Amino acid sequence: MSADTRQSLTTGFGHKRQSFRHWRGQRPFWGGVLTLLAGIPIMYVPYQNLTLGSLTIRMSTTAGAGSLIIGVLLVVLGLTMWFQPQSRVFAGVAAILLALVSLVVSNFGAFLIGFLLGLIGGALGVSWVPGKTVAAEPVAERADRTEQAEEAGHPAEDAGTNAGTGPASDNTAVSGASPADGVDAHDGNGRHRAG
Repeated sequence: MSADTRQSLTTGFGHKRQSFRHWRGQRPFWGGVLTLLAGIPIMYVPYQNLTLGSLTIRMSTTAGAGSLIIGVLLVVLGLTMWFQPQSRVFAGVAAILLALVSLVVSNFGAFLIGFLLGLIGGALGVSWVPGKTVAAEPVAERADRTEQAEEAGHPAEDAGTNAGTGPASDNTAVSGASPADGVDAHDGNGRHRAG
């Protein structure tokens, strides 16, 4: 199979994978994943007991309900980044603020795990920008542009081989660019003449 030949992914698993990849590219997917994952330890840790041998340590705090609310809100904000990508900036800023509040309310942000996931997920949500769609160029226009570029390339090669006097012989450009190529053609691609 050559590099130019591609298998068609029109049926089965390949089609589903391709459509998921397209869906994922239209939204801040990884910001939503990390924000969603940040809510889970923040909700979970304050309601668990840690057992060391015969010693049981309760992790619950007086703000256990606050931890639950923060965790649920982070999960909702992660889903918002997925299903409402136009509100990604609001969801990202809210996720960052809730992650900061979880430091105080929820056992140092669920031992910094939920805190860090919330900060990174919120930052990814805020910084994500939808990609620009590229218009398909007709094949005829692309061929014309390629021919014009090839025709323009031939005079530049001939001008660098001129051994006579005049502006073309004063050319110090390393690539053989002619003076008609622009102002920087005499500078030798960044190398200046002394004199």
